[in-house]
Amino acid sequence: MDLTQPVKQYGYDEFEQFGFGLQNPNRGFVEMYRCYPVIMMQGNERQNVNFGGKIILPPSALAKLASLNIVYPMLFELRNNVKQRHSHAGVLEFIAEEGRVYLPHWMMQTLLLTEGDLIEIKNASLPLGSYVKIQPQTVDFLDISDPKAVLENALRNFSTLTQGDIIQINYNNKIYEILVLEVKPLNNGISIVETDLEVDFAPPVGYVEKPQPKNTMANKIKIEEPSIESKRWSAFRGSGQRLNGKAVKASSASTSNSSANSSIDNLSENIPAPLNLPFGKLFFGYKVVPFGEKKQGIADDSVPLFPGEGQTLRPPR
Repeated sequence: MDLTQPVKQYGYDEFEQFGFGLQNPNRGFVEMYRCYPVIMMQGNERQNVNFGGKIILPPSALAKLASLNIVYPMLFELRNNVKQRHSHAGVLEFIAEEGRVYLPHWMMQTLLLTEGDLIEIKNASLPLGSYVKIQPQTVDFLDISDPKAVLENALRNFSTLTQGDIIQINYNNKIYEILVLEVKPLNNGISIVETDLEVDFAPPVGYVEKPQPKNTMANKIKIEEPSIESKRWSAFRGSGQRLNGKAVKASSASTSNSSANSSIDNLSENIPAPLNLPFGKLFFGYKVVPFGEKKQGIADDSVPLFPGEGQTLRPPR
C-alpha cells in the first residue's frame, strides 16, 4: 500500500452504491388496513374513543414505528384512495387485531368508509395549531350554557383537527356535530397537543338572527306608546240611543264632542299660571274684597248687605 497517495474521499451517493446508507431505508410508516368502527371492537364499550380523534392500531404497527425515526406524538394521515378523502388522527392504543384498524364513527363518515374497506395510514408531521373556527350543525348547540368549556373538555380526546371534517362530541347524552371551517397555520391539518388554541364560533346551521328593536326609552321600560287617536281626548265616546229606537245622527254626536273639547280647551286656558315667589317670601292667599267695594272704593259697614224684614210663623201677641 502506497502511503504517499492521498486517501480517496467517498461521497453520499457512492456510499449508497456500496450499500452503506446513512439512514434507515424504511423512512416512513405506510400501511394498508381493513377499517372498522370502534363499536365493533371486542371488550368494553369506549365512548371516549368514539367521540374523539384517535385510532387503535395492531401491535405490529408499534413494532415498526419503534424501528423508525418517528416524531412524537405519533400523528397519522388517513386516506381513502378510492373516494379521494383524507383526514388526520392520533393513536390511542395498539391492541387491534392484525390487519385491522378501529376508527371513530364520525371519522368513517368523513372518509366515506364502510366496514371492511381498505384505508391507507401513514405517519405525518403536523404544525401546532394556533386558531380554529368551528360551526355547529344544529341550533341545539346554543342551548348549552357554557359551550366553550364543553368544547375544551371534548377536544382533550383529539390530537389533530383537519379542515373540512365534521367531528362529533357527546354532552349530556346528546350528540352534537361540529364542522371545522378553518385552521391556522394555513394547512389542512393541525396538531392540538399541548398548545394554546384560539377557538372561534360561526353561527349554527339554521340560525336566524332576531331583529333588534328600536333603542327607545319606551322599549327599555316596556311601555307601549299610545296611538295618535288615543292621545286626542274626547268626552262621551259612547254612542247615544233615542227613546223611539232611532239611531243618533253622527253630526250631533260629533257636535257634542267638539263642544266638549272646546269647553275643555277654554277651561285649560283659564287656569292661572304657577305662582313664582321670590326667595324668603310667603304667600297666604289673596286679599278678600267684599262685594261693592270696587264701585264705592271703601266698604261701608253701616249699610247691611241684605236689607229686608223678617217674618215669623206665629202672629204677634
